[in-house]
Amino acid sequence: MQAQFGGTAEAYVRSAGHAGGPDLDRLLEWGRATGQSRVLDVATGGGHTALAFSAFTPTVVATDLTEPMLLAARAFAASQGMTTIRFLGADADALPFRDASFGVVTCRIAAHHFPAVPPALRQVARVLLPGGSFLLQDILGHDDPELAGFILEVEKRRDPSHVRSLSRREWTDCLTSAGFTVIEEAIVTKGRPWEEWTGRMRMSAEARAHLDRFVLDAPARCREAFSFTVEDGRIRSFADRMVLIRAGKG
Repeated sequence: MQAQFGGTAEAYVRSAGHAGGPDLDRLLEWGRATGQSRVLDVATGGGHTALAFSAFTPTVVATDLTEPMLLAARAFAASQGMTTIRFLGADADALPFRDASFGVVTCRIAAHHFPAVPPALRQVARVLLPGGSFLLQDILGHDDPELAGFILEVEKRRDPSHVRSLSRREWTDCLTSAGFTVIEEAIVTKGRPWEEWTGRMRMSAEARAHLDRFVLDAPARCREAFSFTVEDGRIRSFADRMVLIRAGKG
């Protein structure tokens, strides 16, 4: 994880898909409704979620495992005139905060990198106030084994730190086991321009060529399931399904 994201921090700060969209708007809507004054953003990445919440939340703390990502996120927030966010290096399954420290915890487009999701969820539950809200967004896994295997291979060839995307049922089971109740959920689709998506991870020309070939040689139903567009034999874009969940503690 450190090696993969240390050199790509600036690219994530510039990523339009992470910077905003209907998905982030939904999380912000849920967050505003809580009226909570302390928010923790776990695995903040480029800092976009923490920055957005800081517009209406007095105290925002953002954690990430990768120091270069934290430095890039802090610089990005400062460039937007926001210097009150506290950025802290921390692993998602070992959060350095007292029990019941935050009214809201967010985690956006990051959990598919966690070696295991349950330990991180237990940490989130621990640091949340009773009655607090966990606002989650991540790539939605597929129940269809062929489709799930296809997109997992695409993700891993592009980014070796990708572990796995959970299905809706898996998320519900994991959250329930950690003491959460799923209150509301939504699914949104995010388009991924192929050049930008692969280029963000600084793939070698050989690795990129192998990935392209893998996608083009896959069964048509696999490409269709993820809305891959191909023009003149070149991949132009595809789409991710994102699951958004508002879960309550206690």
